[in-house]
Amino acid sequence: MLSVSQLTLNGEPALTGVERLPLIGWKIESTRRNVLQQSWQLQCSTRADFSALVFDSGVVNSEESNNIELSEFLLQPSTRYFLRVRITDNHGESSGWSPEAPFVTGVMNCAWKGEFISAETPQDKANSKGTLLRKAFSVAAEKKVASAFVHATALGIYQLFLNGERVGTDELTPGWTSYQHHLLYQTYDVTALLNSGDNVVGAELGAGWFKGDMGFSRHRNYYGEQTALLCQLVIQYEDGSEQCVVSDLSWRSSDSARQFAEIYDGERYDATLAQPGWQRSGFNDSDWRHVSQIHWDKKTLVAQGAGTVKQIERLPVAALIVTPQGDKVLDFGQNMSGWVEFRVRGKPGDKVVLRHFEALDASGNVYLDNLRSAKQLVEYTLKGEGEEVWHPRFSWQGFRYVKVERFPGELNPNHFTAIVIHSAMEATGQFACSNPDLNQLHHNILWGLKGNFVDVPTDCPQRDERLGWTGDAQIFCRTASYLMQTRTFFAKWLTDLKHDQTPEGGVPHVIPDILTGHCDHDKFLAEGGTHSATGWADAAVINPWTMYLMYGDKRILQNQYVSMKGWVDFMRAHADNDIWRYKLQFGDWVALDAQEGSYFGATPEDLLCTAYYALSTSLLAKTAKVLGNEEDHQYYSALQTIIVERFQERFFTAKGDLTAQTQTAHIVALCFDLTPVAFRQRTADRLVALLHEHDGHLVTGFLGTPYFCHALSQNGKAKEAWALLLKDDFPSWLYQVKAGATTVWEHWDGIKPDGSMWSPDMNSFNHYAYGAVGEWLYRTVAGIEADESAPGFKHAIISPLPGGRLNWVDASYESMYGEIAVKWQAIEGKVVLSFRIPANTTATVKLQAVKEMGQSEGLEFSHSELGWSATAGSGEYRIDYLPDDSVDLTYSD
Repeated sequence: MLSVSQLTLNGEPALTGVERLPLIGWKIESTRRNVLQQSWQLQCSTRADFSALVFDSGVVNSEESNNIELSEFLLQPSTRYFLRVRITDNHGESSGWSPEAPFVTGVMNCAWKGEFISAETPQDKANSKGTLLRKAFSVAAEKKVASAFVHATALGIYQLFLNGERVGTDELTPGWTSYQHHLLYQTYDVTALLNSGDNVVGAELGAGWFKGDMGFSRHRNYYGEQTALLCQLVIQYEDGSEQCVVSDLSWRSSDSARQFAEIYDGERYDATLAQPGWQRSGFNDSDWRHVSQIHWDKKTLVAQGAGTVKQIERLPVAALIVTPQGDKVLDFGQNMSGWVEFRVRGKPGDKVVLRHFEALDASGNVYLDNLRSAKQLVEYTLKGEGEEVWHPRFSWQGFRYVKVERFPGELNPNHFTAIVIHSAMEATGQFACSNPDLNQLHHNILWGLKGNFVDVPTDCPQRDERLGWTGDAQIFCRTASYLMQTRTFFAKWLTDLKHDQTPEGGVPHVIPDILTGHCDHDKFLAEGGTHSATGWADAAVINPWTMYLMYGDKRILQNQYVSMKGWVDFMRAHADNDIWRYKLQFGDWVALDAQEGSYFGATPEDLLCTAYYALSTSLLAKTAKVLGNEEDHQYYSALQTIIVERFQERFFTAKGDLTAQTQTAHIVALCFDLTPVAFRQRTADRLVALLHEHDGHLVTGFLGTPYFCHALSQNGKAKEAWALLLKDDFPSWLYQVKAGATTVWEHWDGIKPDGSMWSPDMNSFNHYAYGAVGEWLYRTVAGIEADESAPGFKHAIISPLPGGRLNWVDASYESMYGEIAVKWQAIEGKVVLSFRIPANTTATVKLQAVKEMGQSEGLEFSHSELGWSATAGSGEYRIDYLPDDSVDLTYSD
């Protein structure tokens, strides 16, 4: 039976707020094998029953089922549309209509009728209090409302209310962007919240990223000095008339009970100052003050259809601890980003004071030093009327533990719940195996993503930093994209990268860029500059290409192409005879082969810079080809060839040895295809020798670590790659697991074997960069690999790597076409491989280290020096083979 199980819009199940037709895709289900789509028909309607069609494609003979751009038809603003599709396949079957996928348009090309209004004055620039805004209006009683949508954004963080009800479930809106160039607005359906007659729309605003205290330099007012709201409520009546309620000077304002709210330092809320009913009609706002208008370029406004921050999970207290120093500490058992919600009873003026932190020290006491100047403190003053329930709204904390500094009455752990927040993304990756330590490592990698993908890809969620470091985001991008659907998330962040690039094409160290112009007291950055570090700035090229590889979406390449080209041209302009280096470089950051007291690894900067120069130039050339820009393709392909030749001349001796005898130098030379073919085996052997010099341990930093296992397994060193992954003493991934980590640490020895801490200056316990090894688990251990000639897993490569004394691995990836699943087991001397390929896709199955093929499920395997391979259509398969003696497995009966 043939069916379409899901329709997607820009990879999302629904979009609320778009300004152009989304890219359309769908997932096909069939009980048959080798299913390929033959035709499709798409319809778009303004009614869910499709009785009001605005578009019908007719039957289109095509195998294409993702990233489809409809021929343009005129979208109306503030309107809900529904899409559906039906298909036929190569077996003569036809599907029924798919479930519909809705989307809502934003303001579109209509001029915003509202203005940015503020409850603050310029004298409030150092103020971190919350403010309230409200507007009473009437809905015509004699008319019936057909629909009502509100479009809103803020300079600062806002929450919107209509008739006392919260509008939407988004948090920390409108998020953090390069505000002067790119300000997102959100769209909500509020039809069900409207009353006939009297209504009130209201908002609470906080400082947020816009004017708050941000960065390790602790500056504020990066983008402006006053919070402000822009709101446009569009009410459409069934008679065709329309009413708009907009933010203007008729609104009234007041201070909220939120006396203080800052992202790093937390919140202070006094419930005795709350004004009940302020969001409802009948409230007397005569003593509220007038608002002022803030001038802001509305051309920066862009609709955000998906990917907002939301409350995702709720976790109970795992344990109540009384420390040796007598502190009462709640342990939630998991390092995370979010809030603590509590229930409390007490007298008016009683307080709850909670301090959030990540780790206990060697003695089991509260450890706050690694937070640096961030307070992570929330304080709630009770109103004293029955049970009160509260959690922060305009900040968030990175924590596992909470010190309860004040709490009225008996402390009951059941009255506390941790609420996990992060950008809403579909979970796409699943990984489990017979080694529980690897399962915990995978868990830690996933929770590193959850903790740091809070609107922007932050380095860490707890201390006075939480910045969008480009290097961390680049390193982890592919891993993140196996774990979750990151297409929307990274497209948004890369737009800000494009806007924050220097006129010459340099890429700031952090996006959004709040370092430039604010680093006078940081010797590092004041002297070295705030942009264009290799491996960091290369996010401009590597991340868009990764999105294309994982999702097949050319739009992101089109949107970022000028930025990608700008970065490569920047390197070219500053290269000396094609060897590239520029000002401050982080190099192989925090590598263990660094000199004592240094963060900079031993691998020479010019080697690393030139290696990444070659890589980014290669990816730019490929991008130009994908986009049909043949002139650029030829130019940058030729440039990449020249760079590789210069790299080999400069950094390889005549005997074939690298001039830098570090693990990272050998890793990038192998993984970036910079090694002369004649010296490839020698380079791989030398990498293994360097590994053995450290008793099989890595000493790599940010740039070498992500590629280490790849460099080994791709060059005939699978056993060494497995051994490296499974090391469990310092330094290793599993050392952290054995130490009880629930996320990935910033340093291999963030907590030392004796329980003492690495330097408090830079010691996050939720720092995902080294979690990039997760990519190897999916691409190599499970063997779920994309094919760049058919991106988005239209054609997949299934090539698992059994080993590590495991006896099974079970993994899956929910691609845009459907689930790709791989399971291998070691049974009675054989490897039994089961896999599933989604409909309308194909795969090449590649097997290595095979002594003898067994059952092949009708697949026709051929043999070459590279191993055994076969082409598979969609469906489920089960094959087995006898591995050779190089494969180290634990067999079950």
